[in-house]
Amino acid sequence: MRLEPGLALRIYFPTQSLSTRFMLTISLRSIVWLLWIKLMEIIKTDSLVKDYDLGKIKVRALDGVDIVIESGEFVAIMGPSGSGKSTLMHIIGCLDSPSEGEYYLDGLLVSQMERRKLAAVRNAKIGFVFQSFNLLPHLNVLKNVELPLMYAGMGSKERNRQARNILDSVGLSDRLRHKPSELSGGQRQRVAIARAIVNSPSILLADEPTGNLDSTSGGDILEIFGQLHRQGNTVIIVTHDPNVAERADRIIQIYDGKISDGDILG
Repeated sequence: MRLEPGLALRIYFPTQSLSTRFMLTISLRSIVWLLWIKLMEIIKTDSLVKDYDLGKIKVRALDGVDIVIESGEFVAIMGPSGSGKSTLMHIIGCLDSPSEGEYYLDGLLVSQMERRKLAAVRNAKIGFVFQSFNLLPHLNVLKNVELPLMYAGMGSKERNRQARNILDSVGLSDRLRHKPSELSGGQRQRVAIARAIVNSPSILLADEPTGNLDSTSGGDILEIFGQLHRQGNTVIIVTHDPNVAERADRIIQIYDGKISDGDILG
């Protein structure tokens, strides 16, 4: 094997007879381009189907969903209530599994992962922000944010330091000892964002993150998502609100469990 001019990699496969030796030339540009595309695909779904059995009735929430999201993108998944957008988010976040089809997370086929490995991958690669905040009411702000680090096995001193730094970055350094009930809605969502990003996940998933907030607090939260995206994070927001979706670089529309034709650039 040797590198020759013109960015071509020439690989020689010798046979028993030199006269029958053949040469395979592969463009290095093609190889690098294909590898780059694969590396950039942090999320890829192939013909995802999700059915729910409700007694004698089967409800199809997702019907052949194909999407690709690249590393570092800011994407909004938008659709009306009942469109399947939250179901899709749960599958992307490894909180649920499809009835049919395949889901690749950072090149890994999720369906082939054992439960313990899947939990570890989810904790390391994905941060969640929910409309209802999902904070533990009996823990103060600092302890809520430390939780993912505790599950990851980090020591108490280091997770305390890391949680404080993250809370400072979202403007809550003066609320460390407050309980969730002592915070405004916008402050609680900031805590939820801090908890989601404290272990530096590859992907931030947000399900209707401004749904319970007034317009001013909602705008502040969306600005934080924008900052996280500019820092290189992959941000995915699930929403029914076009004003929220337009903050993203790309909008994927879903209706009746199917992706509509074409993306909208933000």
